[in-house]
Amino acid sequence: MALNLMKSCAKLCPKTTTLTPATPVHLRRFQIHFNILNSNNTTSFSPNRTSSFRCATGDNNTPPVSSSGNDGGRELVAMSDEKLLSQCEMDTYKSSGPGGQHRNKRESAVRIKHIPTGIVAQASEDRSQHKNRASALARLRSLLALKVRSTIDLETYTPPPELLQILPAKSTIRGSENGPQIGPNNPKFALGMQALLDLIFAVEGSVSDAAKKLGLSTGALSRLILSDDSLRQAVNEFRASKGMKPLK
Repeated sequence: MALNLMKSCAKLCPKTTTLTPATPVHLRRFQIHFNILNSNNTTSFSPNRTSSFRCATGDNNTPPVSSSGNDGGRELVAMSDEKLLSQCEMDTYKSSGPGGQHRNKRESAVRIKHIPTGIVAQASEDRSQHKNRASALARLRSLLALKVRSTIDLETYTPPPELLQILPAKSTIRGSENGPQIGPNNPKFALGMQALLDLIFAVEGSVSDAAKKLGLSTGALSRLILSDDSLRQAVNEFRASKGMKPLK
């Protein structure tokens, strides 16, 4: 019955509905499903005039989502919590996580789906729904960094500041203004990781070619990639798709 109602609305209403942070949750979920129904299970998101993303289907094993703009992926990861959540659907559910006798009695687990890309992140390790929400949102940012690619022009390429910040001091193009090297435990690492993956994809998985662009030896860049498990996995999966050996 609900599906028939949505289909009827689809014939009478505009094909897109804008979501805002002030939109009530129950209306936001209806609008999301309404938009998807109107577009035959596909939708798009435009953070600015030059960037758009195709809605990925399936789970987090889907291939990276391409951006048609130069900074679209970066804008997603750099968004405020409020703005990023306005593009998401959030659900709570009962999990089998910690809690002793209180286990499964409250829907403290959180699942967040980024509607434009289809990327999903979840957290259930804490009994606090608020803490799980924060953890799921942080994981969503990391997944967006890993999976949303922006195109770059190698002929005019200059590493962005967020990438320079995660490079070791031995980089010949890294200046003192970039501060100390940022590691995987720093929340800002996701932006640098995203920029590095954009470069790796642009050079078809060649670590040596990417290293030249970053003023590093191949070994130094390889060590940086191997310092983070998710970054290593993303690079190795792409290299495997090109018939290249994995980094170890």
